[in-house]
Amino acid sequence: MQINSDRFLADLHALRAIGAAGVGKGVVRPAYTEADVAARRWLAERFQDAGLEVAVDGMGNLFGLTEGPSLLMGSHSDSQPEGGWLDGALGVVAALEVARASREAGGPAVSVVSFQDEEGRFGVTTGSAVWSGHLSQPEADVLTDHAGVALADARAAMGKMVTGPVDPARFTGFIEMHIEQGPTLDSAGEQIGVVSDIVGIRDMKVTFEGQQNHAGTTPMHLRKDAFQAVSAFNSLLEERFRNVVSPATVWTIGHVSLHPNASSIVPGRAVFSMQWRDGDSDRLSRMEAIIRDTAQQVAQDRGMELSYGPLLGLDPVKMDARLRGALEAGAEAVAPGKWRAMPSGALHDATNVSRLMPVAMLFVPSINGISHAFEEDTAEEDLVAGVEVLARAVSALG
Repeated sequence: MQINSDRFLADLHALRAIGAAGVGKGVVRPAYTEADVAARRWLAERFQDAGLEVAVDGMGNLFGLTEGPSLLMGSHSDSQPEGGWLDGALGVVAALEVARASREAGGPAVSVVSFQDEEGRFGVTTGSAVWSGHLSQPEADVLTDHAGVALADARAAMGKMVTGPVDPARFTGFIEMHIEQGPTLDSAGEQIGVVSDIVGIRDMKVTFEGQQNHAGTTPMHLRKDAFQAVSAFNSLLEERFRNVVSPATVWTIGHVSLHPNASSIVPGRAVFSMQWRDGDSDRLSRMEAIIRDTAQQVAQDRGMELSYGPLLGLDPVKMDARLRGALEAGAEAVAPGKWRAMPSGALHDATNVSRLMPVAMLFVPSINGISHAFEEDTAEEDLVAGVEVLARAVSALG
């Protein structure tokens, strides 16, 4: 199998041009937006050119299928509201290049996928969650983004691209290539990371409902300020997590929406995202209990109503030994002494797909550890090295 690095890089840059924005190599291509749909149409054409059958399910997951049983490879092509050019897109284009090279060499059958809404406009890796059965389509359709748009309405943007469901039974396993999105490989001067396991994640919306009032005439001790409730919750949470979390545990309040969001009005309602990640399922559950208890105490102390959105999440996943072994052998051949086995602190579609089949993941460095930003980048020689590792693994797996 011979990888065509020029073809691979040309496709990667062409995909970047769809939704290009900001400084450097920034991309704005959130799920179901005009740019996202345009990117999927472009990918569908590339799949057809490579001799793959194009299939799109109701969620908008885009597949390039080969005949008979095959190894599935890919990632996602949607982006964060302000994203980089490689997050997800790299895995899709790398899979396409390996699929083409394998067909040209008469090698193993490889199919390609670009999952929809991995970046969580409507939830947590929503497209692969529905495809894997972790989330039903009716459950997904009622999810809303921060602007209140329902997924059922947003996915109508896929229109006539939808062909019907794709049976997971036709695939023998799944390999996902991705940028690391952290500093480990770049700091160590290494080219390849072979993932050992992916952390688990929990995510939900929390709402404090207080009392909207005049910001100039309402005494501080009489206020039911929803933002102050969020502030108090955040301070208490850090203290209560102290003896429960590990150095690898992370938690984030990443989005706060105040109503009516005006400088002269005491905010009467605050809706915020609460997300936490860890490699231990029991710890994730203990953290959930602390979050709910803390929110309840804050609401009671301040005379507020408390409500929650759906709890979304995925449990930690270990990579398949056989697929991982093939990637490790490929890494040693392509980058001897410049690779490592490592966990993934970021969530990926492979977590959902592991419910259906064996999975494995491969990382390449992120320069300065930057991702989910316009400055996200990776050296082209490292991108090519990653594709060559994939190709060697596919050949070895047969």
